Amino acid sequence: MMKDCYVSRTGRDAALIARCDPVIYEGGRYARALEQEQLQAYEQDGFLILPDVFDASEVGALREEAVALEHDPAVREGEEVIREPGGDALRSIFRVHELGRRLADLPRDPRLLDVARQILGSEVYIHQSRVNMKPALDGKEFYWHSDFETWHVEDGMPAMRALSCSVLLTDNTPFNGPLMLIPGSHRQFVACVGETPEDNYKKSLRRQEVGVPDPVSLRLLAEQGGLRAVTAPAGSVVFFDCNTLHGSGGNLSPWPRSNVFMVYNSVDNRLVAPFHGMDPRPEHIAARRSAAALEPLAVAA
Repeated sequence: MMKDCYVSRTGRDAALIARCDPVIYEGGRYARALEQEQLQAYEQDGFLILPDVFDASEVGALREEAVALEHDPAVREGEEVIREPGGDALRSIFRVHELGRRLADLPRDPRLLDVARQILGSEVYIHQSRVNMKPALDGKEFYWHSDFETWHVEDGMPAMRALSCSVLLTDNTPFNGPLMLIPGSHRQFVACVGETPEDNYKKSLRRQEVGVPDPVSLRLLAEQGGLRAVTAPAGSVVFFDCNTLHGSGGNLSPWPRSNVFMVYNSVDNRLVAPFHGMDPRPEHIAARRSAAALEPLAVAA
């Protein structure tokens, strides 16, 4: 039986557990997309911000497709849609790499894929994808959390061998609820208190209340690493480790904010049965059947 290094939500007290897994995996033959200084920054902080990866025309085409999905009646009534807490505005659309043409090509773009392959030291697949939207003036906040804690407990992701990639479709400013990260927090796993309700994802994707760090652990990690808000122009990309604590405030600006969010998981880290005997979450949230290695998108010479 696989030893669980990251026990959480078992009625125990909160705890900080030292990371058992590497941050940068040795892959030998895999892509070399990042310079050594960039790898060192990612290993130290748990994230990396790359400005201006996509030009204005590329961003415009992606945003156009995302807006079309947002207004597609069939999509709006599908299980892939998550709405804002307490309202009907769209918060997220999941499985976008299978719903749109340009969005389907995006995770295979070498500018993204090769970074994931280099950091994770293996071929990779998409564990989860979505467009995250924050409506103007009232897009709601999302509390601090580690994605890995949820993916481990609720999806059965064995190890910290995954990363998130956020492609900014609009400028992310101090006023529209940008991603916030705690540098260095990826080196500690925060074991959370409480137990997981049945079908927790139906509530947690709107407002997460289970699987969040306790105030003492959160304060300690923030005092050690500080806080970083990702304010960057559209076309920039943020890569962050699956265990980096992050959250976001509400959008108080009069302009909507949207980003494409994709999770690359190593093919050597495919999901097993969820820990603690839970039922697996749906395929559009945690890929099991569609976990084939991604082939790079052909780039014209």
